[in-house]
Amino acid sequence: MTAHPSRDPAVRPDVLICAGLDPSGGAGLIADVRVVSELGGRPVGVVTALTVQNTTAVIDTEAVGAAQIREQLEFLLSDVEVRAVKIGMIGSSEVARSIGQALALTRAPVVWDPVIHPSRGDVPFIDSLFSHAVAALMPHVTVLTPNAQELAFLSGAKVATLADAVAVGQALAHRLATAVLVKGGHLGGYGAPHASASASADEAVNASANESVDVLCRAGRAELLRGPRVADGEHVHGTGCAFSAALATHLALGAELGEACRAAKAYVAARIAAPARPGRGAAAIV
Repeated sequence: MTAHPSRDPAVRPDVLICAGLDPSGGAGLIADVRVVSELGGRPVGVVTALTVQNTTAVIDTEAVGAAQIREQLEFLLSDVEVRAVKIGMIGSSEVARSIGQALALTRAPVVWDPVIHPSRGDVPFIDSLFSHAVAALMPHVTVLTPNAQELAFLSGAKVATLADAVAVGQALAHRLATAVLVKGGHLGGYGAPHASASASADEAVNASANESVDVLCRAGRAELLRGPRVADGEHVHGTGCAFSAALATHLALGAELGEACRAAKAYVAARIAAPARPGRGAAAIV
């Protein structure tokens, strides 16, 4: 990884985390703190929502007061110069508006993992005004990191294959005027190879069954980030949180976006191959 030319390598860059609290520690703020610390960052942050969950299920959520979150963030950012921001579960559109208002105090790159539903249950992680949350946060976002289901929700389009992910991801990146990293861990049914003028010139938009391919869409082009698919990796809890936290940390350490995405992907793949097993339910990324 390329170090930032003006940064003292002995100083751990502060990474702001805005995320929900998973009491099991498999995702959300607790997991993000572990990831940022492990990769060389210094985590600071606020809890955006409380959840009732363990390793088997999520049964309830409650957003933290939006005014309190804004006050926490504005007071923090008036003092601490963060080098990157990771936004995860936001809890409500009002919380998103508060985060957006506070982010006016920093120029740090912002990674948003648009968590909409938990992987273990039907409890919504955001109110029905999600479009308001998008409007509040997107002016500050450097890269959005949806999985296939979240990309479909954000775009209103079907996302079942890698070719879909490329096309829909590029369209969303253009519409929102930001980079979009589509996580490929839950993509299935890649279908036949499909050439795409928008992907790298020497790449066909296809993947083998033993590959996990993410798609980085920015400025009218798409880059396929290929890696090995770990068996049953899609059932490990917290992969999206870990990826976005790792991506934010690598950006804070001075990496370019593409380099940071590749490093975050490699980190998550290694963690999926050796997950934590804290309870009787799903294995956890950390």
